[in-house]
Amino acid sequence: MIITKSKNINNIINQINQESVFIIGCSECATICKTGGENEISKLEKLLTKQGINVIGSVILEPACHKLNDKRILNKYKKELKDIKQIITLSCGNGAQTISEIFEDKEVISGTDTIFLGQIKHINEFEKKCNLCGNCIIDKYDGLCPITRCPKNMLNGPCGGSIEGKCEIDNNMDCIWHLIYKKLKKKNRLKELREINEPFDWSNSKTWRIKI
Repeated sequence: MIITKSKNINNIINQINQESVFIIGCSECATICKTGGENEISKLEKLLTKQGINVIGSVILEPACHKLNDKRILNKYKKELKDIKQIITLSCGNGAQTISEIFEDKEVISGTDTIFLGQIKHINEFEKKCNLCGNCIIDKYDGLCPITRCPKNMLNGPCGGSIEGKCEIDNNMDCIWHLIYKKLKKKNRLKELREINEPFDWSNSKTWRIKI
């Protein structure tokens, strides 16, 4: 899922130059991250109202990045959206850009910052797991990704700065190469680490449209 965090309310208010706004949330990732669900929309509406800003309406899209479904849902809000010049989106950057494409004549204000693609570790705790690089190599490392989980993107073993299995950049983070070594050793696959990887091919990360 795509992990987001809420922006400072003052940053949002400073971008609003209209008397009325419309708020759009997302039923999927942003709701799970508690950045774009019903509670977050309600909280934002109350804060904006206190600042004299009228929230003329709101909706949670299913999800915000589904352009065709967005158009179907938003069609029910034609009246509210007719004279609105600014829309606040509580979704990931993908969702915000989707809304911007639908409403080319309106300004889209993002109420969240998009952090990474990750997994839910605990309630309200998320971990980065994927860089969306388009060239997955986790099969070489028993399901672990050194591209995403090493700050230096080391492809041929650890940098030498890790201490007791922890990353030198952040000692709260496990060195991914330490984890890879332990997993492959347990499965008697350490010889696979002798293969030297060439510099990573980032060309696939340039893909911007695909049909499946």
